[in-house]
Amino acid sequence: MLTAVAAVDLGATSGRVMLGYVGHNELSLRPVARFPNGPVAAAEGLHWDIEALYESVLDGLTAALREEPDLASIGVDTWAVDYALLRGGRMLAPPFHYRDARSAAGVERVHAIASPAELYTANGLQHLPFNTLYQLAAEQLSPRLLDEADTMLLIPDLIDFWLTGERRAERTNASTTGLVNVSSGEWDDALIRRLGFPRGIFPELVTPGSSVGGLLPDVAARIGAGPGLTVTAVGSHDTASAVVAIPASAPDFAYISCGTWGLVGVELEAPVLTEASRAANFTNEGGVDGRVRFLHNVMGLWLLSESVRVWESDGPSIDLVSLLGAAAAVTTPVPIFDANDERFLAPGDLPARISDWLAERGLPVPQSRAEFVRCILESLADAFATAVRRASELSGKPVSVIHLVGGGSQNELLCQLTADRSGLPVLAGPVEATAIGNVLVQARAQDAVSGDLEALRALVAAAFHPVAYRPRTSAPR
Repeated sequence: MLTAVAAVDLGATSGRVMLGYVGHNELSLRPVARFPNGPVAAAEGLHWDIEALYESVLDGLTAALREEPDLASIGVDTWAVDYALLRGGRMLAPPFHYRDARSAAGVERVHAIASPAELYTANGLQHLPFNTLYQLAAEQLSPRLLDEADTMLLIPDLIDFWLTGERRAERTNASTTGLVNVSSGEWDDALIRRLGFPRGIFPELVTPGSSVGGLLPDVAARIGAGPGLTVTAVGSHDTASAVVAIPASAPDFAYISCGTWGLVGVELEAPVLTEASRAANFTNEGGVDGRVRFLHNVMGLWLLSESVRVWESDGPSIDLVSLLGAAAAVTTPVPIFDANDERFLAPGDLPARISDWLAERGLPVPQSRAEFVRCILESLADAFATAVRRASELSGKPVSVIHLVGGGSQNELLCQLTADRSGLPVLAGPVEATAIGNVLVQARAQDAVSGDLEALRALVAAAFHPVAYRPRTSAPR
């Protein structure tokens, strides 16, 4: 007998609602809704159109219930760090987008109070200028909504709140705020107080697999749900859910969850808090079942998608498949740029910024779009390979294979270049790893499946067969 659940999986460029079916040695997924997502420019900066996004979620859940009236659970995962401030259940302003430049002032404010080394000891996070604590510090400057707020909810917790009326903070996503203590796994009251944030806005922390609550009556009526349908906390940071669905058969693996971002690392039982780890800008984020995601953020396929957007703004639409084919056919060497450079974070003319980066260092600038794409993918593959090596060195965990999951697993050239530059086999897929991990945590909470992460991964490996890419010995590393 199969249990049906719905995974709401919201990424930085698109969202989806997936139906998942899980039973003894059975796992399958089916998409029921897909919709775009992206930044909205306003006078005060970049925001998310979160209310429109929520309407798309409700429409997707309506479609899911039409197909599967016996739905047992709903789980929500999204990107990390961004949040909404509420008072009396009302959102005070649309959430800012993490690519907005306002957080730079927050970085200065926080580091004037706590040094990067002190922060790393407390939260174990790599420095990213948009981490939640920097955004909250920017809130202290203007328009001071923190003074009005009684609750801060990260994006998946906000969606859960709108569905159920329950205010919770799921641990994997909360671990990315910089305000959860890496050793205790609880809100770091001392750091929160030191930074001057109101402690009362941070909700109770909950663990993946716990029940958030039943649907509000108006929500149930809107989507056509019967009694008994509940919302379950999953690994609500999308990478935490994706790592659940790594189809690994042995522990000596590295993972790359590749989409808009490339999250590259290994799974550990305990954090790595050395000065070498901090200097290498590696992070210790919470995983499902108390695991640690020891990883480094790489810009990811944002570099390609934003470049394509810029090219299309000046001309006709681009056939990405043909462009990738042309990039694969490039035989002349292309330069490598630093895919981690923060100058590539904000939206805008990335091809021009890449050209400037190369020219500043006396490196040749690609002359065609195919060469540009090859340059981007070679640079990403180089950054991925470097991050895998450093993750292994810093953690002491051996790595014999790389699992590359998410949308980037469909990019054959990127997968092959990553194998070439790492010297390791790359197993690509599943594409919908995040939704699969979301589904599995819900299904385990519903007793449709049991066991630890390794048991869940065995189920993934049996249902979804990755594509293997072997390193070519003549390729650069």
